[in-house]
This record gives sequence, structure tokens and C-alpha cells, in this order.
Amino acid sequence: MQAAPVSATAIPSFTTALRAVESLLMSSGQRTARRNAWTSVLEDRRRAKDRVEAQRILDTVTSGRP
Repeated sequence: MQAAPVSATAIPSFTTALRAVESLLMSSGQRTARRNAWTSVLEDRRRAKDRVEAQRILDTVTSGRP
């Protein structure tokens, strides 16, 4: 007796599922605007992190002088 062949189907990732729902609920322009907004948020966070690091370096350099 042979086992029946098993076919594997890929389970979509959570991100893929969210994008599918998003495409059903929003128009293309809204999706683009939402993604652009999120990209801006991430870029703002990166710049804030860079500012904190630059300030830390400046504080270190200036505190070493009398």
C-alpha cells in the first residue's frame, strides 16, 4: 500500500495577508500614501537616532576640555 502524494502549498506570510486585505479595502492611491507615510516615520526615527548619537559624541568631546 502506497501513501497518497502530498502537495505542499506555501502559507502566505502575515505581511502578505495584510497587503491582500489592504488591496481589497483601499484604492491604489491610498495604499501608496500609507506606505509613503510609514517610510517617512521610519526615516524620522533614523534621523532622531542619528541626532542623539551626534549629540552624545559632541558632549563627549566637549566634556574632555577644561
